[in-house]
Amino acid sequence: MSLHFALLLAGTALDRLVGDPDWLWRRLPHPVVLFGKAVDALDARLNREGYSQARRRRNGFVAAAILVGGAAAIGLVLSHVFAMAGPLGWVLEILVLAVFLAQKSLVDHVRAVADALVGEGLAGGRLAVAMIVGRDPDALDEAGVCRAAIESLAENASDGVVAPFLWYLVFGLPGLLAYKAVNTADSMIGHMNARYRAFGFASAKLDDAMNWPAARLTALLFALAAAFCARRSFLVGALMAIVRRDAPRHRSPNAGWPEAAVAASLDLSLGGPRSYGELVVEAPMLNPVGRRAANVADIGAAIGLFGGMANLLLSIAAILALAAWTLGL
Repeated sequence: MSLHFALLLAGTALDRLVGDPDWLWRRLPHPVVLFGKAVDALDARLNREGYSQARRRRNGFVAAAILVGGAAAIGLVLSHVFAMAGPLGWVLEILVLAVFLAQKSLVDHVRAVADALVGEGLAGGRLAVAMIVGRDPDALDEAGVCRAAIESLAENASDGVVAPFLWYLVFGLPGLLAYKAVNTADSMIGHMNARYRAFGFASAKLDDAMNWPAARLTALLFALAAAFCARRSFLVGALMAIVRRDAPRHRSPNAGWPEAAVAASLDLSLGGPRSYGELVVEAPMLNPVGRRAANVADIGAAIGLFGGMANLLLSIAAILALAAWTLGL
C-alpha cells in the first residue's frame, strides 16, 4: 500500500512539473484520443439514425458498460504487467498516472487567456478562451472572458485533477482508466441535443456519479487553500457555507461546487447567463454579492488558488505514503 501511495505522489508531482509535453503527443496518440476513437466507434455502431429513442438509450447503457469494462480491464492488465516489471514498472505507472492528470496543462491554458488579454487585447483573449470553453466568445466582454477562464479552471480542477487522483487512490489504474473513459464519453456524447439526448444519457449520468465526491472535495480544498493564504482558518466555514448555498443552484450536480468555492474565495460572482451560439442559457450566479468585473489579476489569483489546492493534493499523497510506510502497510 505504501508503494501505491508513493506512486500517486510521484505521478502527481511529475504532472505538476512536466504536464503534457507537446513534442511527445505530436508523435504519439494521447490515450484520451484513443478513448475518443472508441467512443466514436460505439456511436457509429449503436446510435444509428433510424433507431428509436428507446433503443438509443438502451444502446447508450451498453456503450457505457463496454467503455468502463474495457478501460478497467486494460488498467488491470497494466497493473499486473507493471507489478512484474519491478522498478521499471513503477516508473511506467508513474508516467501513466501523470498522463491522465491535468495540473500543468490546465494552468497553461488558463494563463494563456491572461497573456492574450494583456498582449493582444479583447480579441486575443476571446480566441484564447475559446480553446477551453464551449460558449460563444464573441458574446464576452473582457470581464466575461476572465470569468469564463476562471470558471473553466475551477470546473476542470475537479474533473481533470482531483477526480482522477481519487479514482487512482482508491482503485489504482483500473479506476483511473475507467474514470477517464467515462469522462471522455461525457464530453463527446453527453449532450442534450437530438442525436445524444438518449444515447449519451448513461455516460452523462455515470460521469455525474463518478465526479460527485471529487467536486465536493475540490470545493473543500479550494476553501482550505484560500484560508491558508489568508492565514485565517475560520474562513473555511464561511466559504463552505456559501458553497453549500450556491452550488445546488448550478445546472450541473457537480460543477457548481468548485466554481462556487473559487467565486467565494476570490470575492467574485461567477456563473450567470451565457451564450452558446444562438442558444442563451440562463444560469444562476454563484456568490452573487461578489464582483462581476473580473480582470486579468483575478485570473492570476485563481491560478494561485489552484496551486494551493494542488499542493494540498500532494500533501495528502505524501501523508498517506508516509503513514502506510510507518505502519508497514
